[in-house]
Amino acid sequence: MKYIQLEPHGDIAVVKINRPEALNAMNVDVISELSRTMDILAADESIRVVIITGAGERSFCAGADISFMVNIEPMQAEKYASSAQAVLNKIENLEKPVIAAVNGFALGGGCELSMVCDIRIASENAKIGQPEVTIGIPPGWGGTQRLLRIVGPAKAKEMIYTGKMISAEEAEKIGLVNKVVRLGPEDQLPPEAPEGDKAAEKARAAEVGKILNKKLMSECMALAKEIAKNSFTAVKMSKHLINRGMDADIETGLRLEIYGWALCFSHEDRKNMMSAFLNKGKK
Repeated sequence: MKYIQLEPHGDIAVVKINRPEALNAMNVDVISELSRTMDILAADESIRVVIITGAGERSFCAGADISFMVNIEPMQAEKYASSAQAVLNKIENLEKPVIAAVNGFALGGGCELSMVCDIRIASENAKIGQPEVTIGIPPGWGGTQRLLRIVGPAKAKEMIYTGKMISAEEAEKIGLVNKVVRLGPEDQLPPEAPEGDKAAEKARAAEVGKILNKKLMSECMALAKEIAKNSFTAVKMSKHLINRGMDADIETGLRLEIYGWALCFSHEDRKNMMSAFLNKGKK
């Protein structure tokens, strides 16, 4: 595939949008390739956790391809948004947990892509937002629906109505990301650029970005390994119950939970893990 890189790391798969010249914006080809990639991962029983990120250090995903959208008609726009929503729904409903490694810009469709992931980890230089109203459209890939469910209607309206980007720190504060990866005193940063030397400043910023992105991917990989060591059946069922229960009343959600809980008793790994736990306590 041209725009999507699929990198297996044992039972963890890293999916990378590889269109850095366009800040990893999602044109029709990216959408199509991402959809095929999700089908591959859904069928691969060896993969337990998926990490989605963007190529380079500047952008996770800058959203929809404006150069494509500028001249299309309403029917083409409907088809474009429908195909994007379909692949995002596919990611949200993938049985395996999905972690978004948000490196840099996550704007419009990029923010919407991150929101369908189960867990979002951002680098401290990430910028997140739904700026669609600044180019004459509302969010169309799920932003008006998923953002309000994550941060609440008031904050969702503020972000969408203003179109402003927020920092990774603010995103963490409002619950839009789970964690922010920051540079620390242990990181060996390149020396400061001479004052006024724009080229040196740009080169240093690029090196700092690489260090930060490496830390981000390391953090996401560590989290993925922590999840992968648990019962895949139990994690898969937990994801299903949370996703289905989000829009159900509490009574329906609790009944679904009982069914899911009981169903896991039919799987061999449950009995093996419980027996191992009891035997460990006897040692």
